[in-house]
Amino acid sequence: QVQLVESGGGLVQAGGSLRLSCAASGRTFSTYAMGWFRQAPGKEREFVAAISRTGMNTYYADSVKGRFTISRDSAKNTVYLQMNSLKPEDTAVYYCAATLGLASSRERSDYDYWGQGTQVTVSS
Repeated sequence: QVQLVESGGGLVQAGGSLRLSCAASGRTFSTYAMGWFRQAPGKEREFVAAISRTGMNTYYADSVKGRFTISRDSAKNTVYLQMNSLKPEDTAVYYCAATLGLASSRERSDYDYWGQGTQVTVSS
């Protein structure tokens, strides 16, 4: 089992940047591919980005491609989401998730463990 704790959310103006962190504890971090999802009010939770166990492969939703970057630091058991050029439509609760399956999966049901979420609010 793995426990995930997100941090780094907050309020930022449109065009600004934030970096989210997700600290993992428990089973070996490298066992899991990691992902970020987000959920805006009244909407379904949606895939944002994912990274493979080695960090060699990354995957992004079209809506964030070119603006967001996912990375992982195995020494710190942490995965990051660098968010640049933020837009009001990026406002959501962001969740970190871990999967024993394929990093290329964009389905919530494929992820085994979830953090509690961190709020990101982008003002116009």
